[in-house]
Amino acid sequence: MLLRAIAVMTVIAINRKEKENMRKPIIAGNWKMFKTRDEALFFILQVSEQMPNIKDVETVVFAQAPLMRCLIKRQGSNLRIGAQNLFYEDEGAYTGEISGPLLKSYKVDYVLIGHSERRAYFHETDEIVNKKIKAALRNQLKPIVCVGELLEERENNQTNEVLERQIKKGFEGIKAIDMKNIVIAYEPVWAIGTGKTATAEMADEACGYIRKLVSDLYGKVVAEEIRIQYGGSVKPENIKELLSKENIDGALIGGASLDPDKFIQMANAALK
Repeated sequence: MLLRAIAVMTVIAINRKEKENMRKPIIAGNWKMFKTRDEALFFILQVSEQMPNIKDVETVVFAQAPLMRCLIKRQGSNLRIGAQNLFYEDEGAYTGEISGPLLKSYKVDYVLIGHSERRAYFHETDEIVNKKIKAALRNQLKPIVCVGELLEERENNQTNEVLERQIKKGFEGIKAIDMKNIVIAYEPVWAIGTGKTATAEMADEACGYIRKLVSDLYGKVVAEEIRIQYGGSVKPENIKELLSKENIDGALIGGASLDPDKFIQMANAALK
């Protein structure tokens, strides 16, 4: 009986290790509306050669659209430059928007979709997020899709309800085969730019629930493979604890990603 129990525990440990190996950590910095061209170039020259090997950790910086071209030319082999937004039509009379084909022509890999600031300030709904995900996939771009609850929703125990709505509506019509090119970022709105951070346990619980929702929609295999980040006042002091959790596969970092030294430190924290 003892030998059987040991064997079972060994199988569980192996399965857990295999599951971890399937999900490569992804560390992303969202610069929002910060950095001039000179500041961006200084950053990229500081970090591009200091990033972990892309085989071990993926690192992405989301910059303002006018900065992307100069950064992509200097991104190095282990860092990717992403777009903070795209429109859901490929072309047309949409002044001020940015198209998927344009991003693809710049050799952009990742695009941020559904960030809480886009939802709050620009009134992006789950339906708009859904159309943007489809536009990204149509143009061979990899979306990082943000979901998360407001403070009042957290206090009213509505976190799971909000996440379920955002996932089901946001991914409506998205095929299981497309999910391999999607990353989900859980970013509780109350922790964005406030200095407040969900505890590692709270973050892992929410990311675990997101994984369950994906499993319900697409099956267990897809749910085990999809990468889920945590975003919300992530910094060098808390990133290791967050990344140690079972359901957290990376971080979407705001203010701390503006500092080259901090970004290097946080990217390397994802090495297993």
